[in-house]
Amino acid sequence: MPLPNEAVTRQTFRLRVDKEKMQKAQQRDGHYLLRSNLTAEDPAVLWTRYVQLTQIESVFRSLKTDLGIRPIYHRLESRVDAHILIAFLAYCLQVTLKNRLQIHAPGLTPTAVLEKLGTIQMIDVYIPTRDGRWLILPRYTQPAKEVQLVLDQIQLMLPSQPPPRITAPALVAAQDRATIQPRVW
Repeated sequence: MPLPNEAVTRQTFRLRVDKEKMQKAQQRDGHYLLRSNLTAEDPAVLWTRYVQLTQIESVFRSLKTDLGIRPIYHRLESRVDAHILIAFLAYCLQVTLKNRLQIHAPGLTPTAVLEKLGTIQMIDVYIPTRDGRWLILPRYTQPAKEVQLVLDQIQLMLPSQPPPRITAPALVAAQDRATIQPRVW
């Protein structure tokens, strides 16, 4: 080994391998130790449950990053239960999407598909009528070509556009009315 202020060169650097230690490490290489307090269970079942747990934790991370859902007020039991329910439902959806991708598009990941589908937005178009009511057209944006390709590949179709609604002016929130400039036709 070179001295603290000495340059590392072929002459100053020497390597010695402890072959016995290396053989022991190679024997353990690729092995995983799972410790549990459940002694009556079949080890294969425990391993399967552990893998599912890591997948659920992955969905939790996805909820917090991809979907931007953050748990708040965990002091209340009902909110903890609700958060766990949302995480479980997200896990079910992600597993369903993953299985569908394995069949129809093995090269795609659920995260990549969700990122693509996230470009589709739902908007409400408010159109004033002459009698003071509002025609509300809920619409989703048409998917871009690459998003439509993903939808086609996984054999999903967007639903038809929702039907329009007509409402009285009192039902439209004051903030919405303030941002909408009515035009008389």
